[in-house]
Amino acid sequence: MGSSEEPREARVRLPQLRLDELLEELQARLDAARGTRDSVHSLLEAVLSVGRELDLEQALRSIVEAAAVLVDAEYAALGVIGPDGKRLSDFLTVGVSDAQVAQIGNYPEGHGILGELIRNPEPLRLTKLSEHAASYGFPPHHPPMNTFLGVPIRVRDQVFGNLYLTEKRGGQQFDDEDESVLSTLAVAAGVAIDNARLYEESRLRERWLRASAEITHSLMSGSDRSEVLQLIADRAREITGAALAVVALPMVGTDSLTVELAIGQEAEAHRGLVLPVHGSLIGQAFSDAAPVSTPDISRDERVATGPQRFTGLGPAVAVPIGSGEGLRGVVLLVREAGRKVFAEQEAEPLQGFAAQAAVAMELAERRRDAEQIAVLQDRDRIARDLHDLAIQRLFATGMTLQSAGRFIEHTEASERVVRAIDDLDETIKIIRSTIFGLRSRDEAGPGLRARAVRMVGETAPVLGFAPSLRMEGLLDTHVPKQIADHVVAVLSESLTNIARHARANRAEVVLETDGREVRLEVSDDGVGIPAEGRRSGLSNMAERAQQLGGDLEWTSPATGGTVLRWLVPVTDQ
Repeated sequence: MGSSEEPREARVRLPQLRLDELLEELQARLDAARGTRDSVHSLLEAVLSVGRELDLEQALRSIVEAAAVLVDAEYAALGVIGPDGKRLSDFLTVGVSDAQVAQIGNYPEGHGILGELIRNPEPLRLTKLSEHAASYGFPPHHPPMNTFLGVPIRVRDQVFGNLYLTEKRGGQQFDDEDESVLSTLAVAAGVAIDNARLYEESRLRERWLRASAEITHSLMSGSDRSEVLQLIADRAREITGAALAVVALPMVGTDSLTVELAIGQEAEAHRGLVLPVHGSLIGQAFSDAAPVSTPDISRDERVATGPQRFTGLGPAVAVPIGSGEGLRGVVLLVREAGRKVFAEQEAEPLQGFAAQAAVAMELAERRRDAEQIAVLQDRDRIARDLHDLAIQRLFATGMTLQSAGRFIEHTEASERVVRAIDDLDETIKIIRSTIFGLRSRDEAGPGLRARAVRMVGETAPVLGFAPSLRMEGLLDTHVPKQIADHVVAVLSESLTNIARHARANRAEVVLETDGREVRLEVSDDGVGIPAEGRRSGLSNMAERAQQLGGDLEWTSPATGGTVLRWLVPVTDQ
């Protein structure tokens, strides 16, 4: 009996063990299916969340946040590839605090592993970052990172950027499923980015159209040219997110441009500035009649020497106003340092908008010409009326009095008639002189602005550098020719002294008037004026100022060099 019971227990125990194994395997498969279901559900939620975003910046932020959650990564980043296709122009992070970012410093540009994914836009999975041949190392204060998963994001067959994930939580490695999930998210991200960009472009186009309509309305209403240029600069600055807008126009009789309008950050340092056509960023846009951009204007070699005018500023674009023979000037737009560079897509609407400025200036000039013609025609009519009517009547009256004078026997009365005839002759001379003045065309020589520009240009070879020149006010209108001659002479003497004695590397000239007085300031960074040195040049300049009721003063700043100020009144001359 005992032997017959043992096989029965074995038979019972064997099916029970197999059933437990089957149940465990079934539970594992259920857990895997549930995990897959949850993963797919999370992926679908992430795709829907990313797809809902129409703001590009927010869409990028949503993508990188969703990527970190989907693969359970501690750190995530999205690098946007710049226009050159070799570097990162933007970098968004998740998992790194603002304090850590501040300690690390500048965002990466695309070296090392990040650059590897730019050069070879294929999924990349690493168990240890430092062991890869392209590993570039981390900067100080960077958190430690080992495991890595990166996938490219494509927008219409073009690589837009890359997703970078590091440090899978729990000390685990990124697996095939993580790579598959992230690659799927990258496809959805490409569609979302494309939609956001199209939406952004449509909104931007709408803003340009509204601004153009506003400009057109201003033109049709007869606004002054300066008002229209101000409006154009304001709207261009607002739409492009620029911190500074500058409008430079060519100076008649010179090979230079002068800044007529500047608004925004550092605007005061630009107003009235004179820039050479050859060798400057704005000048290149004018001479090439095409947009010229730079990623950092504060370091661009085409920016004229002189005082720092672009502190805290970076990306810039100079767009010509008009084209061909209708070229009128240049609009310069500058963004703050660290902002994105001006893309080619932005240059097209900018050129169209700058064409509005050309139309504004053309209409203003035609309106001014029409007004001048009307004034001249009115002068001719007045002169003709004075000659044909007034003078003839006065002459006839004089002849009548002269004839009547022969019949006057009273001596005193006869003398009075003779005096009246003389007065009539004098009146006729005055009227004829007035007629000559009305019909004359004053062919004035070059104005003070052009003469100052020419003088600065002539001394540049002697100095070894081009001085910075800034002019403000109605110098050609408010400064009489006699005073203008003295201004040019003092400017020449000042720059010559700098060339002979200062051993300077930089000079700045400021010439301005407010209608009451004219001020000339010439400064340099040279050795200064020695106490025992010759001062004949200074004496000559001081005498000129005193003759005109003005004054001359000079100082030697603690930073070195000399600042000379020549000031004279321009009223009651």
